[in-house]
Amino acid sequence: QVQLVESGGGSVQAGESLRLSCDASGSIGSINDMAWYREVSGKAREFIATITSADTVNYSSALKGRFTIGRDNAKNTVSLQMANLKPEDTGVYYCKMEIWTKEAWRWATFWGTGIQVSVSS
Repeated sequence: QVQLVESGGGSVQAGESLRLSCDASGSIGSINDMAWYREVSGKAREFIATITSADTVNYSSALKGRFTIGRDNAKNTVSLQMANLKPEDTGVYYCKMEIWTKEAWRWATFWGTGIQVSVSS
């Protein structure tokens, strides 16, 4: 089994920063793309950023500049540094990874359970 667990969420004031982390554990062979998504204001889950195994990054055009994605392959971790947070950033943030699982011997997509980020004005 593979599990993804997010950490680092919480409540902040507008203009402050937060750093989210997502740790993958379990029967992991290798990890391809890692990504962050969020659900805000009752909207559908939206893409924030992705980073490939070659460290190529891609951001949502609406969020580029305030959010920075990173990865640590040795620790099977993806991070999201969020700066100048706004009240409209309030929501649940999810990590996603494409993982080669040793048990099933195939690629599969895994999601974290989500972590709350609250930004007050």
